[in-house]
Amino acid sequence: MMISSMDSQEVWELENGGHIDSSSKEIIRNNNNNDNSNEAAKTTQIVSTPIMRKKSDPLLPSNVRFRILREFLANLQEVILGTRLALLFPAVPLAVIARLNNFGRPWVFALSLLGLAPLAERVSFLTEQIAYFTGPTVGGLMNATCGNATELIIALFALYENKIHVLKYSLLGSVLSNLLLVLGTSLLCGGLANIREEQRYDRKQADVNSLLLLLGLLCQMLPLLFRYAAEPGTFPADSILQLSRASSILMLLAYVAYIFFQLKTHRKLFESQEQEDEDEDEEKAVIGFWSAFSWLVGMTAIIAVLSEYVVGTIEAASDSWGISVSFISIILLPIVGNAAEHAGSIIFAFKNKLDISLGVALGSATQISMFVVPLCVVIAWIIGVYMDLDFSLLETGSLAFTIIIVAFTLQDGTSHYMKGVVLFLCYIAIAACFFVHKIPQSTANMGTKPSLGVSAA
Repeated sequence: MMISSMDSQEVWELENGGHIDSSSKEIIRNNNNNDNSNEAAKTTQIVSTPIMRKKSDPLLPSNVRFRILREFLANLQEVILGTRLALLFPAVPLAVIARLNNFGRPWVFALSLLGLAPLAERVSFLTEQIAYFTGPTVGGLMNATCGNATELIIALFALYENKIHVLKYSLLGSVLSNLLLVLGTSLLCGGLANIREEQRYDRKQADVNSLLLLLGLLCQMLPLLFRYAAEPGTFPADSILQLSRASSILMLLAYVAYIFFQLKTHRKLFESQEQEDEDEDEEKAVIGFWSAFSWLVGMTAIIAVLSEYVVGTIEAASDSWGISVSFISIILLPIVGNAAEHAGSIIFAFKNKLDISLGVALGSATQISMFVVPLCVVIAWIIGVYMDLDFSLLETGSLAFTIIIVAFTLQDGTSHYMKGVVLFLCYIAIAACFFVHKIPQSTANMGTKPSLGVSAA
């Protein structure tokens, strides 16, 4: 049940024969006192989760006599039943049962993939709820780490299991999906829905994200260019690795500067007028801080379990379905992991709110490229696994042309459906390429130090 003010909380308590306890008053007081910080905090969030939410029936928790149980059921309704993806939650226990009973590994993979979709959306929702209490700075940092929690956890498990090819493919696929599929579909649908009027957006935010994406592309291209430019045997075997680690540190510094730029010095560039006009009920927390934090920890743990299943069974699913690992990692994983954000971006484009759609697509792609990718290189450095920024020629070329095409698409500050058609068809072309792209399993898991002049792509 949504509780947006003290008056509504009092009515709810009195109707059910209860009273307002001190903890409830404190939560309500925090909600009312933090309105100004909420306005700033919501600029750091990807505002796609409200689209996926639905209002649940408050009769069940209101008829429960005990306050603790009543609060738990109310939170359960908001977290589990408060999303349109709730129908996919049964896939979570089914995946665990399938794994424990040694069902077919492709079934474990498919069920885990389905279960990740609602969990990813709920993590974004819970992060947003916590940000209402912590303020914009901490909210921005949490958004950086939890906004793409599914991709990050899958990448860490792939790194732990020495499946560097799955790690690189999944991160590359997330960037390509956001820039081409999400943005392209949003521009296409928004252009068709508003075909009689010109759609406009603020170029300043898009320019900042495009610059960061180009910086990330440069850092990923340098190891590849270095490998092709130098003669084999004429440079130390770990030169590419050292270059990748240095570039990763620079990318992380650039992302920290971006967070400071976004939250402090130039916050107004990222404030959307459409966000300020949203319904006030959606701007306030619907569950308490500690409840949201507890649910966030629990769902992150479940995502970790399902991510381990996905990474451990991806090759079996590839062999069983006859689909390459590259296609599953680059195309299927990002689509499932970002399903809620995809839907939200498209719906905002339908409403002619392209600034929000651009914030969803470009913001998520920037997080992956400038934060998650270099973070994985640094973690691999710490645990002694060989991972560099050399994504090989095909993958790096696809990323380069994608960023260039998107930069050209967003250069004039206006949009129409033809731009969306071009971006969407680019994604289909890349998907077809990786559908037929297969790599031998003997050379796929290259997480150890390569021989002289050989890449670990």
